Amino acid sequence: MHEYAVAQRVVETAAAYANGARVAKISLAIGESAGIAGESIRMLFDAVAEGGPCEGAEIEIETIAPKLRCGSCGELFIRKPFSFRCACGGEGAPTEIGREFIIRRIEVMA
Repeated sequence: MHEYAVAQRVVETAAAYANGARVAKISLAIGESAGIAGESIRMLFDAVAEGGPCEGAEIEIETIAPKLRCGSCGELFIRKPFSFRCACGGEGAPTEIGREFIIRRIEVMA
């Protein structure tokens, strides 16, 4: 379960950022193609954070849909089921959008 290691790293990063203060909220952005289940991170977070500055912190997760880039017009678009076609008729190619895992914001208590 690699989500445990990811949750642990999020807690470590937030605790280091908080520099001794309590962490109130952590906002994550997780791409649908990142290979990380956001709900698993949410479930594991409480266990990993127990007893430290992140205990009781709120976890906010934004899911990022994967996008393709059209080879004809250059537009980014979300793939429709069973198709790689852009609205212009061109073919879409995979991009890195939707594969990210980002800690967007860490809020600490004053």
